[in-house]
Amino acid sequence: MQLQERINAFVKLGDFIRQFSNTNIRKDEKVEHNALFFDGFKHQLKLAEEHNGWFTLENITFALNSWADALTPENLSKWVQPYDFSKVTPKTVAIIMAGNIPLVGFHDFLAVLITGYQVLVKQSSNDKHLLPFLAKYLEYVAPNFKGNIHFSEENLEDFDAVIATGSNNTARYFEYYFKDKPSIIRNNRNSVAVLTGNESTEDLQQLSEDIFRYYGLGCRNVSKLFVPKGYDFNPFFEAIYHWHPIVEKAKYANNYDYNKAVYLMSEFDMLENGFFMIKEDESYSSPIATAFYEYYDSLDALRTKLKAESHQIQCIVSKNFMENEVAFGHTQKPQLWDYADSVDSVEFLLAI
Repeated sequence: MQLQERINAFVKLGDFIRQFSNTNIRKDEKVEHNALFFDGFKHQLKLAEEHNGWFTLENITFALNSWADALTPENLSKWVQPYDFSKVTPKTVAIIMAGNIPLVGFHDFLAVLITGYQVLVKQSSNDKHLLPFLAKYLEYVAPNFKGNIHFSEENLEDFDAVIATGSNNTARYFEYYFKDKPSIIRNNRNSVAVLTGNESTEDLQQLSEDIFRYYGLGCRNVSKLFVPKGYDFNPFFEAIYHWHPIVEKAKYANNYDYNKAVYLMSEFDMLENGFFMIKEDESYSSPIATAFYEYYDSLDALRTKLKAESHQIQCIVSKNFMENEVAFGHTQKPQLWDYADSVDSVEFLLAI
């Protein structure tokens, strides 16, 4: 397949996905192969929600909307433009996917196929319904993809490189197990927000999207706040209050109740509003329904700290604080060229 053929296939996939990009699912008669795939994918959404309580229809459709917005001719062409695909030789790349949020491994899947390689996917058991169906759709709109997409539930064999995502413990296992293969190994990272006290109500409302989307389970979710000494948290709590219905979801409520009980029994100081807690803590990774916060003395000292600890951080949400910051409300809307852990996966693939 030529590069443009691969781009065209993913554009058609984006058109198909767009039908499911909000909870009011609507069929578009102009989309190719809808007679074969529309009802089937609608059923896969239902299965995914039933299988994983964190995958609500709202969160699944939010993820699908993000990918529909990404898979446009303009975005795909802009993404691939800097790379030279002319010397690609056939290779197979294994992807071991996480399952914390819907379709979290799709970018790796896309990168391998857009490069012209075969992909061998090992999915998380938490997110196993959506991607195989979308892969089938790809094979229909671009039959040359047939034979290039493989899924496996067994040990992975016969591949040339690997992209693996897991916990810190799993990542150490991956590094040892795949030590003889070109690899990208990803482990736990978290995202932070830097507040100065000058944020508008709208800024803080946008920040709540970065905190609560996907119940805070993604590495791009903000789990830590850096605030100046004497910071008044009242405007923050007021701005995020529109998310209070989240506590009506049983899995979230159970985590909120449990973590609140732990903090109270341990006599930790924390602030809470009935559905969310903040606790002073130096760690980056906070439990569900909780954000940690830490005071800073100066913005310059904080920049130095965050640069030194960048290996623990996925995104920094702020306003005119530092280079490569993410705007409030945009952590879960990455562009195709916003690579996880700032590692260019296409560049890695082309260098295999």
